[in-house]
Amino acid sequence: MSTRIAFLKGHGTENDFVIIPDPENVIDLPPAAVAALCDRRAGIGGDGLLHVVRSAAHPEAREMAAEAEWFMDYRNGDGSVAEMCGNGVRVFAHYLQRAGHVAEGDIAVATRGGVKTVHIAKEGDITVGMGKALLPEGDVTVSVGERSWPARNVNMGNPHAVAFVEDLDHAGDLYTAPPFSPASAYPDGVNVEFVVDRGLRHVALRVHERGSGETRSCGTGACAVAVAAARRDGADPAVTGTPATYTVDVPGGRLVITERPDGEIEMTGPAVIVAEGEIDAGWLETATP
Repeated sequence: MSTRIAFLKGHGTENDFVIIPDPENVIDLPPAAVAALCDRRAGIGGDGLLHVVRSAAHPEAREMAAEAEWFMDYRNGDGSVAEMCGNGVRVFAHYLQRAGHVAEGDIAVATRGGVKTVHIAKEGDITVGMGKALLPEGDVTVSVGERSWPARNVNMGNPHAVAFVEDLDHAGDLYTAPPFSPASAYPDGVNVEFVVDRGLRHVALRVHERGSGETRSCGTGACAVAVAAARRDGADPAVTGTPATYTVDVPGGRLVITERPDGEIEMTGPAVIVAEGEIDAGWLETATP
């Protein structure tokens, strides 16, 4: 490993990430190293880490290399691997544009949740094709303290439990994962969204992301919430034949989610790069037990 490792710091609606450019996949990033980098006091700090790798250079992405040159090797803040991160994809695409790897317009990004189509607009917002939601059957319940709510099971390439509540404060501190049942619904854990209505097709959420705790935003979570709200509101595009668009306020900003009659979902929002620099590889080695 070289003595210095390049990094950037970015966020999408304040869902923040450490970005590690590594086109040829030569940097070793075990879970402990990722957790050290994402530590907000002893490291750089972030909800997660975006490892930027050419698809052809990564064993998990080689089969997607013909469709997408770049692979978003996404890790949660605790070092665990995640399938997808909607805000992360926007920041990832913004980095690729900043680095000169792509231009404005449509690009493809490989993720563990499949290849995602991304549109980089001239005015700065980025739209991500998030694919289709899966709606597993079966009742799910989430709890905080003495309160419990029915939740909609929505899978956006990663699992979500969406609960509509009267007050976002009812979600508690969200430092730890809210209990859910049955345990069989989410064998690998779940992202839990607590949602209130703000107006016509306008909702707000707080979220506990598995592996990260409460975050300022969750892109796949916003999509899951829009899907759950559309079903609740009788606005399923597959039934009505009309796209359903929801404005979703997150603690860190605002996202716009559209589900089309064919089930495809698009998410539009900002992406920001705030800093870049170098990591001392010696520090990283000592910070990793």
